[in-house]
Amino acid sequence: MNIMGSKIDRRIGKLSAIQMTRLISKREVGLHNDGGNLYLAVSPGQGASWIFRYRPHGQRIARDMGLGSAHTISLKKAREKAQQQRELLLDGIDPIEARNAERAAKRLEEGKAMTFRECAEHYIASHKAGWRNPKHAAQWPSTLETYVYPTLGGLPVQAVDTGLVMKAIEPIWTEKPETASRVRGRIESVLDWAAARGHRQGENPARWRGHLDALLPAKTKVRRVEHHAALPYARLPAFMTELRQQEGVGARALEFTILTAARTGEVIGARWSEIDFEGRLWVIPAERMKAGREHRVPLSKPALAILEAMRDVREADLCSPAGRRSVRFQIWHS
Repeated sequence: MNIMGSKIDRRIGKLSAIQMTRLISKREVGLHNDGGNLYLAVSPGQGASWIFRYRPHGQRIARDMGLGSAHTISLKKAREKAQQQRELLLDGIDPIEARNAERAAKRLEEGKAMTFRECAEHYIASHKAGWRNPKHAAQWPSTLETYVYPTLGGLPVQAVDTGLVMKAIEPIWTEKPETASRVRGRIESVLDWAAARGHRQGENPARWRGHLDALLPAKTKVRRVEHHAALPYARLPAFMTELRQQEGVGARALEFTILTAARTGEVIGARWSEIDFEGRLWVIPAERMKAGREHRVPLSKPALAILEAMRDVREADLCSPAGRRSVRFQIWHS
């Protein structure tokens, strides 16, 4: 008898309950045929499980479908399960594929109760550790709270479609194109996460290329990007002279930024432990760099002079010599 390319042994029910118990207790490792494509698989360590082995129609390689532990599933129940799989084969259905589809449908049904907001919160929690920029980490929940949750937050994530995405971002697309573009990207990321976790199916309605780009103008065409005006190079000496005449930590920090060509965030977060006065070097650790790599900045005499002056000011704030050894102050913040 041939069922969908799988040869079925007509003799079903070869094993008895006593034989099954003996095979397991004596650790008779291997596959023990009960007939009808049902096998008792005994593994080392008294592990035993039921397997339905079959060959799908048109395929030469057999597939093994686990039916459960022999310690949980009785012989009678295992035979019933095997009968169900044989009936599927008669209908031309692959049992493993049918089970996978059933599980996917169940996950999807459960996912309908998962709101967009819940998915977004899970996404942020799982990715936050990889965001080195605190400002970026803070912007995620802030922008979603302001622009997305009022429209999508309480809806099942499976229900989010193109119309709802447009409802969230279209009002700000022309007024705040940069913000709107970031919001769209964040919606897309959350929906991708939801799909990967089985909470939704289908195309991502927040995808830009080949989808929303047909509905919205590119952000560069909405509003011309206007950068801050740069100081002409010829005016820099006069500006530096004027800057040095100004008092305050802010002026010194700006002067130090210009002399080292560093980012503002790198300068503001600088610590004394990063400064090598003898080597005339500023070593910014990888965790403070946007690229995630250690950065070494040679220090000129004017830059060192600023640091020396700041060191005198900061150490003067400490109460005792012991405090100087035990307390580590940031350069620009006491």
